[in-house]
Amino acid sequence: MRYTIFLVALPLLISSPALSQSTQDQAANFPTKPVRIIVPFPPGGGSEAFARSIAAKLTERWGQQVIVDNRPGAGGTIGSHLAAKSPPDGYTMLVGLNGTHGIAQSLYRKIPYDTIKDFTPITMLGIGPNILTVHPSVPVKSVKELIALAKAKPEQLGYGSPGNGTPPHLQMEVFKKMAGVPITHVPYKGGGPANIALLSGEVQVAFTAVTVGLPHIKVGKLRALGLSGAKRPAFLSEFPTVAQSGVPGYDENTWYGMFAPAGMPPAILKKLNADIVKALLSPDVKELFAQHGQELVGNSPEQFRQIVRAEVAKWAKVISEIGLQLD
Repeated sequence: MRYTIFLVALPLLISSPALSQSTQDQAANFPTKPVRIIVPFPPGGGSEAFARSIAAKLTERWGQQVIVDNRPGAGGTIGSHLAAKSPPDGYTMLVGLNGTHGIAQSLYRKIPYDTIKDFTPITMLGIGPNILTVHPSVPVKSVKELIALAKAKPEQLGYGSPGNGTPPHLQMEVFKKMAGVPITHVPYKGGGPANIALLSGEVQVAFTAVTVGLPHIKVGKLRALGLSGAKRPAFLSEFPTVAQSGVPGYDENTWYGMFAPAGMPPAILKKLNADIVKALLSPDVKELFAQHGQELVGNSPEQFRQIVRAEVAKWAKVISEIGLQLD
């Protein structure tokens, strides 16, 4: 009975006028000290590109330093867990993606956070395809030729990823299942190291972030075979999609979003959402990410929450069908 009384009384305490006014005042004055954006991967990937672009805009807007803090490991779950257990006061945020906030919940037998319960979604930042890319030494120029080579040399081709549970990992696993090809997974600790491995020929193929792979594709250090999404962004119209090139129905994009720990006061969440969306949709940021094939979003926290829920459900089904699970 004692617990029932406490649980009923608690919402009354939280909604009291004095506390509400205090939170409003905190939001109006926020921030009064440096803010941290955690990137759960090493430098050099798409998550960091979003984090640094937004950090620069917020630093200018707020007059407080916004610091990008790379905390890599375990497919992004180490940095995500660090963010989840931080105080929900707006001074710690996280750039997550469908790897950390869609895939990981079902991929790992044990995960140190709950994707839905332990985070406050702030806004989706952007969504776009990765590029199915090969090292120039691989004698293929199309998706169909890659499929033929992989079938002729089972398990002899290796594909790199930024780590277990990341979008490029699952994108390739879905590709392998749909195309019926045996290619060996070689996980790395982030997009930067995975890209270095592909450039050196240590691995032969990968789904590469556009922000990372496109400069190398343009100078011939990598060869692009197709886009992972079903539609081609205007800036990437020269490349076919994987679905058009040999695997009908294939459609896998990578999205990025800004999160905070669960329990953030609504007034601070409202301020963060408004200021991040303004930063995201500023002309120079829009132009930068359009050139990398990213469609910028900037939606409401509730809209983003619904997307995250749908992603968790989607990947639970996909991972079950593939039969893939990690410790």
